[in-house]
Amino acid sequence: MSEKAKSGSNIAKFIILNLIGIFMFFITVEINEKSSIPVDHIVTFIRSIPNFDLVYGTVIVAVGAVLPLIRKTWNKDKVTMVFSFLKLLAIPFLIIWLAKVGPARWFETDMLPFIWGKVVVPVTSLVPVGAVFLAFLINYGLMEFIGVFMRPVMRPIWKTPGRSAVDAVASFVGSYSVGLLITNRVYKEGFYSTKEASIIATGFSTVSATFMVIVARATGLLENHWNVYFWTTLIITFIVTAITTRIYPLSKKPDTGYQGMNVIPEPVPEKGKLLSTALNEGLESCSNAVGILEGIKKNFIDGLNMALGIGPSLMSIGFLGLLLAEYTPVFDIIGYIFVPFAFLLGFGSEALVMGKACAISLAEMFLPVGIVGECSPFANYVIAIVCVAEVLFFSASIPCVLGTDIDISLKDIVIVWVERVILALLIAGVVVRFLFPMLGVPL
Repeated sequence: MSEKAKSGSNIAKFIILNLIGIFMFFITVEINEKSSIPVDHIVTFIRSIPNFDLVYGTVIVAVGAVLPLIRKTWNKDKVTMVFSFLKLLAIPFLIIWLAKVGPARWFETDMLPFIWGKVVVPVTSLVPVGAVFLAFLINYGLMEFIGVFMRPVMRPIWKTPGRSAVDAVASFVGSYSVGLLITNRVYKEGFYSTKEASIIATGFSTVSATFMVIVARATGLLENHWNVYFWTTLIITFIVTAITTRIYPLSKKPDTGYQGMNVIPEPVPEKGKLLSTALNEGLESCSNAVGILEGIKKNFIDGLNMALGIGPSLMSIGFLGLLLAEYTPVFDIIGYIFVPFAFLLGFGSEALVMGKACAISLAEMFLPVGIVGECSPFANYVIAIVCVAEVLFFSASIPCVLGTDIDISLKDIVIVWVERVILALLIAGVVVRFLFPMLGVPL
């Protein structure tokens, strides 16, 4: 370790700045009867400014939609051309929303108001604000410090570096957008391979515990069985990820880094020197870090660019998914993929409904709960787990993943989604059938 890294000022910087990062992203605070992380409270305060949602959301969606044309990146390849078109499609959807012109059904709470008020504005607001404080979390040695400790766990189970544990925790206590922001930044800096970044983006970037509370409330698990639901969902989500890392398409992703660069290897601690190695790595990284203002500026620009990239996609793809679910049988057809597994688990006459519920999670993770609302508690509990463990959905997380620089195609994402739903359905079905009654949860 260099003399600069061992200096008192660097040790103080390492402790203070990382504590700020930990506090902002991982400590829940109750303000105005709302319990959340400080970054989320800041976003809530900003959104309370009169007309903020209207002005900010409109600018992000409109500017983001035409940005590929301005930057002349719209025709880079066929997939980019398709998504550039989808981004442009966000403009007429935005006009429909602002002018309130269209069928009355579109303006009910679970359609355009949901996409705008629960997805587009919250996610695109959180990303740049989160990016500002992300500098404290990833620039000053915390990820290197944690990475050394977590390597013996993360590497053999999920085939990802130890530092990826930070991404996983950030998603559960914050949101998938925060997790993806961390993943994208670390990937571009050369610490993740394309395979590792793809595993993290499709397996760790799930909805936060806050969203899980809403699902638990809708299925009757919140009042008396929240802890059972939370921990089973958490464990099943990461078991599914451990399996999908070992099968196509994630298993075939390259081990090279961003734009083909070599990945910076993780330090391997000597036997009996875990703490000292972790501390050395953290302090060394902190001593070589950019200045605070420079780091904040860089992260904010990255976050704003990401918000502009995903904003129009969230608007267009999210609403299109809800329209498909409302007016077409496409999700009924996709649901037949999952019906045999539902029969295998003993759902009987509910198997067709379970299949559709699983399929519609591709559009939006909340929708399956409504589909099985009239079904048995067994069906409700299983779907409550599956809709979180599947991770990937078109109204938010998929556009966010595609808005990053990670080299993963839409085809690969959909394949991973199918794998995750099948695995989550099978595991959750067995767990709920046998474990829940043992824990006093009636089926």
